[in-house]
Amino acid sequence: MKTLIVEDEFANRVILQQMLSPYGEIHVAVNGKEALAAVKRAENLGISYDLVCLDIMMPEVDGQAVLRGIRTIEKKRGLHQKKRAKIVMTTALSDKESVVNAIAGECDAYVLKPYDKKTLLATLRKLGLPIKP
Repeated sequence: MKTLIVEDEFANRVILQQMLSPYGEIHVAVNGKEALAAVKRAENLGISYDLVCLDIMMPEVDGQAVLRGIRTIEKKRGLHQKKRAKIVMTTALSDKESVVNAIAGECDAYVLKPYDKKTLLATLRKLGLPIKP
């Protein structure tokens, strides 16, 4: 599984890397601009991410804009919904507007901080990702 972690807080990046590294290759972006560049770079190489863990509140470009940008790149590539990245919004924001915007942007799941490994891995399993119990 190829994962992109998009998180501006160092501690949160480390936590997600520790939780997800047993399941495959991890790339990291510290802001939305880097995230979009990573997805475009992968696209140019003809590869894609299986999972994107995407924080909403970030510098440069926020997570909602990154979500829309990734989905646009996938649509231009002609990826069927089953083949596109699973995007999990990872955030401390639990207000209704943030959730509605993320769902409208076609995210696949929403996980609140602080991260709980059991909850995160169960969410990824429900999305069909190769996460063993």
